[in-house]
Amino acid sequence: MKKFILFLLTVSIVFVGCSDDDDNTPAASNITLNIEGFEALGDNFDYEGWLIVDGNPVSTGVFDVDANGELSETVFEVSAADKDAATMFVVSIEPVPDNDPAPAPTKYVSGAFNGNTASIGTGTIGAGFESSTGKYIIAAPTGTMAPEEEFSGIWFLDNSGTDAVAGLDLPSLNPGWKYEGWVVIDGTPVTTGTFTNVNSADEASPFSDGGPNYPGEDFLMNAPTGLAFPTDLRGQTVVISIEPSPDNSPAPFTLKPLADGIPMTLSGNPYSIANNTVASFPTGSVSR
Repeated sequence: MKKFILFLLTVSIVFVGCSDDDDNTPAASNITLNIEGFEALGDNFDYEGWLIVDGNPVSTGVFDVDANGELSETVFEVSAADKDAATMFVVSIEPVPDNDPAPAPTKYVSGAFNGNTASIGTGTIGAGFESSTGKYIIAAPTGTMAPEEEFSGIWFLDNSGTDAVAGLDLPSLNPGWKYEGWVVIDGTPVTTGTFTNVNSADEASPFSDGGPNYPGEDFLMNAPTGLAFPTDLRGQTVVISIEPSPDNSPAPFTLKPLADGIPMTLSGNPYSIANNTVASFPTGSVSR
């Protein structure tokens, strides 16, 4: 009988010890991403999710997106304590490999938790994109005034008054992002340059020798493969995109607050660009 009682005591101690070990292990839980409108970043960048807990970022893990916009992973395991204490969820764009444990400056989307759901938005990039407007002129002021150059330049300015003024009304961008102008010429997007200030020239003039002190470009030299300069921009597409910096791709990023067709018949400068925020910005939510 004594041996049997000692056996029961030993079993009880073992089970109590196991229970104590389990109690010391942080409970795991999940968050789920229900988002769309993300684009593939290529081999050199990944998306990374972050919970903001007591003001500090806690990584939920990295993911990428395929050519169809499908996320490689939508459910991420986190500690229950971090999940419950989180006030916000953020997605950043990170280099591969990533040697910095902190989030990169390129914070893409974020959302504050309301109960168990956070609706995402691009407030980490800037605010007011849905109110953005744009005007431009079609002209090649750095050219020779030859007839074939007449429609080979685009400048984001408004010359309808006595003096030219900025043609773009865009919100200021937070660190990690820049605007970039584009003209899609016969299906090929060609940059007009990156910029952060609508009242100054952009950062490069790869196809001309400078120009007005506003974003824009004359397409007169150094044509990309498959195109010939000077060109005719009538009937093409004009785009203003928001690009991560450093940039993940030579093509326009998915965020395109302004986009429109250039009229085939030009009746006098300037021309307006339609707001494209609803069509190009990501949407969705994060649940916990």
